[in-house]
Amino acid sequence: MFNRDRWNEILEALNANKFRTIMTAFGVFWGIMILVLLLALTNGLKNGVTTGFRNFATNSIFMWSQGTSISYKGLPKGRRYNFKIEDVETLKEKFPELKYVSPRNQLGGYRGANNVTRKEKTGAFSVSGDYPEFINQKPMDITEGRFISYSDINEKRKVAIIGVDVVKSLYDKDEEPLGSYIKINGVNFMVTGVFKNSNSNGDDEEDANTIFIPFSTFSQVFNYGDKVSWMAITANDNVSITELKPAIFSEIKKLHSIHPDDTRAIGNFDLAEQFGKISGLFGILTFVGFFVGTLVLLSGAIGISNIMLIVVKERTKEIGIRRALGAAPWNIRMQILQESLMLTIVAGMAGIAFASGVIWLMNYFVDSAGPVENFANPSVNIIVVFIALFILIVFGVLAGLIPAVRATKMKPVDALRTD
Repeated sequence: MFNRDRWNEILEALNANKFRTIMTAFGVFWGIMILVLLLALTNGLKNGVTTGFRNFATNSIFMWSQGTSISYKGLPKGRRYNFKIEDVETLKEKFPELKYVSPRNQLGGYRGANNVTRKEKTGAFSVSGDYPEFINQKPMDITEGRFISYSDINEKRKVAIIGVDVVKSLYDKDEEPLGSYIKINGVNFMVTGVFKNSNSNGDDEEDANTIFIPFSTFSQVFNYGDKVSWMAITANDNVSITELKPAIFSEIKKLHSIHPDDTRAIGNFDLAEQFGKISGLFGILTFVGFFVGTLVLLSGAIGISNIMLIVVKERTKEIGIRRALGAAPWNIRMQILQESLMLTIVAGMAGIAFASGVIWLMNYFVDSAGPVENFANPSVNIIVVFIALFILIVFGVLAGLIPAVRATKMKPVDALRTD
């Protein structure tokens, strides 16, 4: 079917008017390039925006206590209360669907008053009292030493895991932090680990200025008793924390005598819900990219179809001669379809190659310039490229089908009479 003579005829036909062939192919080249670049840019935005979420277990909520807004059981409106460490054990017992329930307390804050000293150096850092599982909820890279352990919790050890910027502030360039001591509000803690964030986002600087100490030690040393400032709660992978959230709130309200309809008493940030919204948004943007790119590609295919109609008209007499000599209608159609497909696929492959080069340059400049806010790693999945090629082939067939059918509808005698 695909013999050398036919391909020679196709190449001669395309070379007969090179400028027209190039301009026609440019429509397809431009269309598929736009399609691939739109999807790559959408992916880059998605990667950039979701970078912050990747630093957390996304099936999580963060929960803290607020003032009540409804009086209940003789207790006044506006009452302040605190979570207790017993609440954590109750949630673990009542909700086996929960993977982690991490109580947290926090002291000081980034760019606050100086609260940490070492020798003659001082700094303002965020000090968090945590449990060992928190590193699974907010992944971080331990560059030296270790994170908090349950031995630290049980024995209330005065140990600290410090961020890389804490090291820069309190230690000399070649000084080893492990095994040294820092003072947090006048209390000595031994440094047992150094960490940095596992990805880059807008909170990197603040996180790198954080110090983690065992929750039990925090409560004892800073007189927090059984108070819990807030909790990080993560559900199992097969359970939606968003769907489980109302039951968790209801249980907390029972434990603290809060009206069941009081929606302001418990503050929360639903990471899973926010991540779902963003994923949905970028799903729509991906669809829009496919839709717009496909329309541009379709316009290029229409241009090819129009040119093939002109080519058929120019070669009417040739087609008539071939029909008179016994060429089957299917052979005529196949030649027109092959010309259309060849022009479409070659132009499309060139468009994909050019788009790949542009994507490589974008990644090169992003890597050279450092992290760009809300934009990272623009790329296109290989499956998407195959889908684009499939769309391209379909359009190539459609572009040649109408001219091919028209070429075989004419009678040989009428075709030979055409001037």
